Amino acid sequence: MSTQAEATKNDVISPPVARRDEEKVCFAGVGPADWDAKMPRQSNDSSEKLLDPPVAIPDPYGWLRDDTRENKEILDYLRAENEYSQSMTTHLKGLQDSLYDEFLSSIQETDYTTPRSREGFWYYTRTFKGESYSAYCRAPKTSDTFSINWDGTKESPIMPGEEVYLNVNELAKDKSYCSVGRVKPSPSQTYIAYAVDFSGDEKYEMHVRNLETGEDVALTEVASDDLLEVDGLLWGKDDDTLYYMTMDEFHRPYRLYQRKDWKSDAPTDTLLKEELDDLFWCSSYKSLDGKYIFFDTASKETSEVWYLSTEDESSVTEMKCVAKRRNKVLYEVEHGDDSWYVWTNVDGSPNMKLMSSPATADSAANWELVVDANGTPLFDGSLAKSLDSVTVLNTHVVIEGREGGIPRVWVYSKETKKMKMLSFDEDAYDVGMLAHFEADTKSIAVSYDSLVTPPSSIEISLDDDSQRTVLKTKAVPGYDKGSYGCDRMEVLSRDGETKVPISVVYSNETMEKVKAGERVPVHLYGYGSYGACMEADFDTTRLPLIKRGMIYVIAHIRGGGEMGRQWYEEPNGAKYLCKKNTFNDFVDVAKFLVDTWTTPEMLSCEGRSAGGLLIGASINQAPELFKCAILGVPFVDVAVTMTDSTIPLTSGEWVEWGNPNEEKYHQYMMEYSPMNNVQKGKTYPACWLTGGLNDPRVAYWEPAKMTATLRHANPDNENPICMKLDLSAGHFSASDRYKYFRELAYDYSF
Repeated sequence: MSTQAEATKNDVISPPVARRDEEKVCFAGVGPADWDAKMPRQSNDSSEKLLDPPVAIPDPYGWLRDDTRENKEILDYLRAENEYSQSMTTHLKGLQDSLYDEFLSSIQETDYTTPRSREGFWYYTRTFKGESYSAYCRAPKTSDTFSINWDGTKESPIMPGEEVYLNVNELAKDKSYCSVGRVKPSPSQTYIAYAVDFSGDEKYEMHVRNLETGEDVALTEVASDDLLEVDGLLWGKDDDTLYYMTMDEFHRPYRLYQRKDWKSDAPTDTLLKEELDDLFWCSSYKSLDGKYIFFDTASKETSEVWYLSTEDESSVTEMKCVAKRRNKVLYEVEHGDDSWYVWTNVDGSPNMKLMSSPATADSAANWELVVDANGTPLFDGSLAKSLDSVTVLNTHVVIEGREGGIPRVWVYSKETKKMKMLSFDEDAYDVGMLAHFEADTKSIAVSYDSLVTPPSSIEISLDDDSQRTVLKTKAVPGYDKGSYGCDRMEVLSRDGETKVPISVVYSNETMEKVKAGERVPVHLYGYGSYGACMEADFDTTRLPLIKRGMIYVIAHIRGGGEMGRQWYEEPNGAKYLCKKNTFNDFVDVAKFLVDTWTTPEMLSCEGRSAGGLLIGASINQAPELFKCAILGVPFVDVAVTMTDSTIPLTSGEWVEWGNPNEEKYHQYMMEYSPMNNVQKGKTYPACWLTGGLNDPRVAYWEPAKMTATLRHANPDNENPICMKLDLSAGHFSASDRYKYFRELAYDYSF
């Protein structure tokens, strides 16, 4: 951890001082006089009362917002922040280099992913030592199984007949950023359609490549030379038809198009569906059996799915609805056996139930619970277990979900109507399905790992799950599993009832010190939003911390989905007017760690995005508990951002956090929004904030404003407040894997 005193020895420059505009405010409630009436202040179906008259929220650093990302004063300020952070950490250069070298030494730089079967080929990706990006490969499939006889060199093929059909290193040449989104082989396997982002703003160009000739075409708007920007892409029944999603001006996917004759000079585009309600986020996918194209539109609480038969795509362009949207009813759909398989919370169940019906339009009245041979529902939506996804194969249905806070996979036989949960030796682990492209299969492949077990790909027979074959185990050079330990524990929250799970990983040597009564460094990580789960998985980048005697703790706090949807939803989860449970749980875990293993002088914490909100709120609540805090692309200006629907993606978030324009939510949000609750006269931990100039999810001005606010509130704070802003990246940091490791080494050295 970089202290102010240590850094001063190196003649650091003074921190930049952002000017404060004390007159600048943001109004919550009804639109102010100059508000664009076309921009909503609340959702269309909200019955909550808007604040009237509107309430002013101080926004003295609001001038840092520039939607164009071109304002010279702002860019100069951001560069000055980077220079200050660089000067404050110059003395850590040796540690950064050591961490970087250790990150690289714990991975196999020349490697490959597990091959997966698809229409006569095995598809996989490769990485090569010294090259920053993946190469997409395939090889002819000559049997239903494969064996790898590879000598470990970059020159040798993984499988006979290997073909590199998309080398991202070539796409990224002379680019500061390159992220490939979806890569979809055509039905004949002659073409691939792929999407690529060269700026980090998540605006993807759509390309089609002929795998026989190598010709690569960037698709354009119809009757225009403008590049086509897409969010998602699919092939239809044959190679002549493509489907793609586009985004609105606020970066929300909302339209699904069908493009016919894409190879011709005069292709035709047909708008199949659009979603005009900006609370809803849209996506598209094809059923595993290839029979349907789906358009899924969903808010955080309500969803609706439309479909088009690929058999009819040449003559029919009108999509039909699986079930009309109903307020606070979520559902998802797959197809198989001329039936819809639907997982839904209909009738207010706390978790998703598994249902089915004939594959017809407006089918909700026909949904029935899927039952086993005894007539017992497989998933009834109760608190016992949660359901996350369903894969429909020809003979079985594979279900992923959670039970006891642990990820689970169940296999249901259509013939015997029996369901069995796959079991593994360790008590706590992470498991999930690998990609499956064929419904006609006798086995599935899962990825399995734990806090101390590197990931393995395991093929499991559908008829006899004791028949298992390890297809590939991730190589971790120098790793000795026997030197490490892990635990799953529970911490009692301040309400005296809720038990918050934590996952703990450490070196055995460090735990022996703890048992002898010694206090040791602890790093606490959390997220706690959107029902997302932070799994007890294996991560090589933790090893340098653990080897240095640190205990690494993941707090599975409310707001996540680790214990089912009830861990996320009201009234006892952490959404809307119970969001503070997220921060209280995290602080309670930190207090437990201080009471048992560490001290505030040796406790650090970390979170990214909504996890950055978690860290900001937690250090405001208990700054004395932490010595160091990492806030990655942090969502910290919650109240101001959520009042303003001109900021991309804001209105869709009203059904996650609540709307501060409304009386019901305003005061509650103001009580936890990190920017509005920085305490004066307190010693804050050293803070390392990061951001990306092109980030469309959490705008760069959020970490910039928080950095300035922390410094202004406590100008004599003994611990440094630093921000590092990547001027060429977006929300997901560097796309270059080596640059990513460099950035992470920077973070961890702090």
